[in-house]
Amino acid sequence: MSAAEKKPVPARIHVLLARDAPIGVIFRRGPSRQVATMLWNRKTDQFSMGQWFKGRIYERRADLSPDGKYLIYLASKYETPLMTWTAISYAPFLKALVLYEGTGTYYGGGLWVTNESYWLNAWRGQGTVIRDAPTPYRDRTYEPPPLGNAEDLGVYYPRLLRDGWKLVEGGTRTSKAEIFEKPAGPHWILRKIAHVSHSKVPGRGVYWDSHDLFHPKSSTLIHLKNCSWAEVDGKHVIWVEDGQLMRARITSSGLESVSLIQDFSDMSFEPLQAPY
Repeated sequence: MSAAEKKPVPARIHVLLARDAPIGVIFRRGPSRQVATMLWNRKTDQFSMGQWFKGRIYERRADLSPDGKYLIYLASKYETPLMTWTAISYAPFLKALVLYEGTGTYYGGGLWVTNESYWLNAWRGQGTVIRDAPTPYRDRTYEPPPLGNAEDLGVYYPRLLRDGWKLVEGGTRTSKAEIFEKPAGPHWILRKIAHVSHSKVPGRGVYWDSHDLFHPKSSTLIHLKNCSWAEVDGKHVIWVEDGQLMRARITSSGLESVSLIQDFSDMSFEPLQAPY
């Protein structure tokens, strides 16, 4: 297939869900050096724009505070004076309230410990602060489970464990994939296969996920095709498929009442300012 005949890569979507509030933040990437953030009201399925960013945001090293108020993320432009940085902002915006200078893309990002305290993924616990605030504040006593690496997986895997996923296979430095599982209703298990590639997979990168629904009693396996992100949300499964956010009800026979929540395909860069 010639370059002209290659299928365009769908918008790449990653979702962060607040643990204690019906709020989510969407990272919408595409083209590769443009990222948009959006706030998702999960009660009404309404979306409001945050900001566009010309650069790279490492969504697997991002996290949303339990109440959905704050966002922590690692970003890079590889331009002076700041090549990479970790920032804390009001969700879904990107303007930094707290700012740490990065050390390349090895380390960076973090996790929320409470609504107003966070753990910074930093080399030997250090982190050069450029801008600080009384709140939120950095928790220097918290340590996530020693799983993954200093890059994406050292933040992403502990985030999965914290949010109710169970590691059932892998977890070694030589693993090419880790398998996480979470109960999806009384009958099914949502399975997340977290792949690690030595080279970038077109449209996916070095780290990427695939997903299945598994019925233990019947050994039935339903593959969620082209699904890059998925989560259990009450009596529903929500997932991303080819740039679209989908939802379906979990029943004893599988997924029913499949519906489109939002299609993020047709979006283009626009300069937007944070309201603070």
